[in-house]
Parts: sequence; C-alpha cells; structure tokens
Amino acid sequence: MERIWGGRKLAELVDKKLPANKPIGESWEIVDRPEAQSVVANGPLKGKSLHELWSQDRQSIFGDIANAPRFPLLIKLLDAREKLSLQVHPPEKFAAKTGGEPKTECWYVASAAPGAELFVGFNQRITREQFKKSLRAGSAADHVHRIPVKAGDAMFLPAGRFHGIGAGNLLVEVQQNSDTTYRVFDWNRIDQSTGKPRTLQIDQALECIDYDDVAPKLIEPKDALLVRDRLFEIHKWNLDSPREIAPPGQFAIVCCLTGSLGCADVDLHPGEFCLVPTSLQDRQLHPLSESTSLLRITIPL
Repeated sequence: MERIWGGRKLAELVDKKLPANKPIGESWEIVDRPEAQSVVANGPLKGKSLHELWSQDRQSIFGDIANAPRFPLLIKLLDAREKLSLQVHPPEKFAAKTGGEPKTECWYVASAAPGAELFVGFNQRITREQFKKSLRAGSAADHVHRIPVKAGDAMFLPAGRFHGIGAGNLLVEVQQNSDTTYRVFDWNRIDQSTGKPRTLQIDQALECIDYDDVAPKLIEPKDALLVRDRLFEIHKWNLDSPREIAPPGQFAIVCCLTGSLGCADVDLHPGEFCLVPTSLQDRQLHPLSESTSLLRITIPL
C-alpha cells in the first residue's frame, strides 16, 4: 500500500518485492476485506482467498471462534519513513454513530532507527474543549505523549486512544478487521500527488478520543505473553527447539521475526506469515537457524 509517509524498508529488511520508486507504507499480510484479500500460496487450498476459507471451510480451518461476516483480524507490516498523522480509531459505541468500524490494535516494533518514538495518549490531562482549541491553534502535537522505542517493544492501543507512529519504525500491526481512521493533525504536510494537505476528520475524532488516556506505557510482557484481549492474543516466542504452535482444534497465525522456521512443508523468513489451520496434523514449529523468534497470534475461544 502506497502511503505519503512510507519508505523502502519492506524491501530492505523483509525482502518484499515493491513497485519501483514508490513510498510503500503498508503490507497487508492477513486480510479479508472487500478491497483486499489474502490468497493461499500453496497446498490443496492454493488459490483460495481468506474470505472463501472463512465462508466455506470455517470449522476445519478456524474451529469454534465467534461468528462474523469476515475473518475478524487484519495483520499488517508498517514502514514509517516519516511520521504518521495523529489520529484515532473509533470505539464500538461511536463507530455506528460516525459511520465507521471499531478498531483496537497492537504494535510490535520489529525495527527502530535511533531516536524512533511512538505517539500514544496525552502527556497530561486535557478536556475536549482544550484539545479543540489546540487544534485551532495548530498545537495539537504539543499534547501527545511520546515514547522512545527500540526493536522488541510493543504497544496496545484500545479504540479511542489518540496516537501516531514516529519516523524510523517498522512495525507488525495486529488489529480488528477495520479500515476506519480519523486524522486529527498531519504535521502541516502537503500531499505531493494532489498539492494539498490531506483531509482531516476532526469532528469524528473529537467524538471518539479518550481524553482521560494520560501517559500510557509500553506492554510489559508476562513471560512470552504480550497481549491477551477478547479480540486477539499475541505471544512472542524465541524458538530454540521444536514447539507445538497450538493444540488441535485451535488455529494460529505465525509471523517470523528473526532467523527462520519451518511448519509442516512451509519455511518462513523474517516478515513472512502463515496461518496454521485447526485440522493440520503436523503442528510443530521447527527452528531452521539460530536466534529464531516469532509472533504467535490467536483469537481467544
């Protein structure tokens, strides 16, 4: 996905084949959207879209997870060569009212340049009216909480959290299946393709932002567990010996972070993903090189 803030790290660090001379900000890796689909790369289901699997083979692929019109997660790689807009995603109680989709998400920092940071929540208490005045004055960025980050850090972002991504970050993003973003402040940038500033959605954003969200902190892992939420569960594993990805009857998604690993007849390298079905017999992950690490993503039953 071409983005005004994107770069070329997806080619340099995770060997993605990118269109030439384009700022690529996002790679949608596990996706079931009307405008984009993951497609099975090999095996007996080769060529099937994720939506076809969800609609036609749900029990054998995904097991007993809650019913939904589409696969409930969207997983991306993000390359922020420049900082993203300050923005918010709507909570469920506001999404219907604003015409959007709710979106809670989690970021894992796969790579970070020196001085990289995330913008998350507010640095001190603020009211909606005070924040609205700061937008009129062009000083909204003065109120955002800034967190320095390095590779291996992670951040949970419930819907309603005011946020942005700083320059120099390469992130794995696990999120609700949603593409609703309300931009509040875009650093006075001009979109070179139009010669104009990008559109802001200030009224919707003001409705959705949690103004009591002050100085949130990075995730503090509990052993391998990064996040356990009703929408998704994420573990970070350092894989030095074979390990079962999930018990039979539960599906899981694997994202290789470092090194390389094998699962059934698939080898994964950094930035590559696979979805392990509930019915797969060979459920062992095997490290294929030293210092192999991965994210294991599931949906709680």
